[in-house]
Amino acid sequence: MTADPLAPLLELSGVRDALDAARQAVDDVLRHRALRRSGGPVAAESALRSAVASAALEGQGYDREAVRSGLVTDPVVQGALRVSGALDGLVPQWGTAPRQVLARLHVLAARGSVPPEELGRPATASPRLDALVSLLVSPGSAPAFLRAAAVHGELLALRPFAGPNGVVARAAGRLTLTAAGFDPRGLLPVEVGHLAREPEYVGASGAYATGTPDGVRSWLRHCAAAVEDAAGELRAICDDY
Repeated sequence: MTADPLAPLLELSGVRDALDAARQAVDDVLRHRALRRSGGPVAAESALRSAVASAALEGQGYDREAVRSGLVTDPVVQGALRVSGALDGLVPQWGTAPRQVLARLHVLAARGSVPPEELGRPATASPRLDALVSLLVSPGSAPAFLRAAAVHGELLALRPFAGPNGVVARAAGRLTLTAAGFDPRGLLPVEVGHLAREPEYVGASGAYATGTPDGVRSWLRHCAAAVEDAAGELRAICDDY
């Protein structure tokens, strides 16, 4: 069996401990009693918060209540809402047809932001994008978290599409967490965690793009911290129900 190329990342300093802490935080909140009696409303609220945060990370920050009330027509916000609402339905295809799913995510995210002829079409051919797609359709032994962080980081670095690539990258990361069972119901508002650490998010994603061990470690530790923050946000939502 071919070794998982992501597995060695667990040996980077601090990564295993950060992952274990994130995993524990997620496991704890997914046992919240509100998810047994109010799972639908909790999921809807988490999806809204995720979309608002993802748009804010693209530079389009708006008050959540204004978005909830339908007052915000900004195309990036509307695209993020469409993406967040579509994720559950895209999970079955993610492990078999990731290129088509990425195209669909871009159509949803960028409609109204880029010309119609550019929707769903990578700007240029990219061997690195091909390698990412191959990784996604190959069985792997590395934890789902590592795979999700790599998908997210690669897409931020590659920026394969026109317009709001970040919305696509963050959605792809969440899809990976859901499809691989880390967050099986897709409830974690991970984008909220990234937004809470926005300067770190920007710096760590740039460091990841360098491909150095220190850069990759910085990104993985940021992603673990963002997942912990997202677990706290999900707990706060659950507590309201």
